[in-house]
Amino acid sequence: MSETLIIDIVSDVVCPWCYVGKMHLEAALSNFGHTTVALHWRPFQLDPTIPPKGLDRKVYMERKFGDLNRLKETHQRLENLGKACGISFNFEGISKSPNTLDSHRLIRWAQKEGKGDGIVRALFEAYFENGYDIGDHDVLTKIASSGGLNPTVIAQRLSTDEDKASVQNEIMQAQRMGVTGVPFFIIARKIAVSGAQPQEILSDAIRQAMA
Repeated sequence: MSETLIIDIVSDVVCPWCYVGKMHLEAALSNFGHTTVALHWRPFQLDPTIPPKGLDRKVYMERKFGDLNRLKETHQRLENLGKACGISFNFEGISKSPNTLDSHRLIRWAQKEGKGDGIVRALFEAYFENGYDIGDHDVLTKIASSGGLNPTVIAQRLSTDEDKASVQNEIMQAQRMGVTGVPFFIIARKIAVSGAQPQEILSDAIRQAMA
C-alpha cells in the first residue's frame, strides 16, 4: 500500500489567491492519480478585526487600499487567472466583507467528517462567485447542508463559542511558524510553498516531497 501524501494548506476563505491556489493544487494533483492524498485545511484570518456582522465591502476596500484603481487592476488580473482555472470571480457582486472565524469553525467540523475539501470549495464559490455573506450563520448552515453535513447540528454549534479558541490558537501557531501570507502549502511536512503558485511549481514540490 502506498503511503498517504499529506498536504496542509493554510488559507482564508476571503482570500482570492487562496481560491486560485486551491484550483492550481487540484490541477497539480491530477498528475499524481495513483497517489492517496489527504488535504488538511488550516485556518488563517487576513483581518480578524472585522466585526462578527462584517463590514460594507466597498467602504472596507476603500479604507484598506485607498487607490481603488489599483484594486481594479488586481481584480482584473485575478479574473483572468480565474478563467484559466475554472473560477468565475464576481467581485462586483460582493457586498459584505465578513469575519471568517465561523467559516473556519465550519471547515474544522467538516474535516472531522471527511468533508472539509468540499466545504472549502463551496465557501470559496459562495463568496467569490455568488457574493454570499459567508459570515452569516444561515448562509453557513446552507453551505454545510449542501456539503453533506447536518444543518440542524451545524446551526446549533454556530450559535455557541465551540472551537473559536481552537481556531484562533491554530492561526497563532501558523504565525509562529512564520506564515505571514496565504495560501501557504506544506507538502508531506517537508516542503513549503508560499503563494498561489502555478500548477507546475506545485507539481515539482510534490515530486520533491515524494522523492
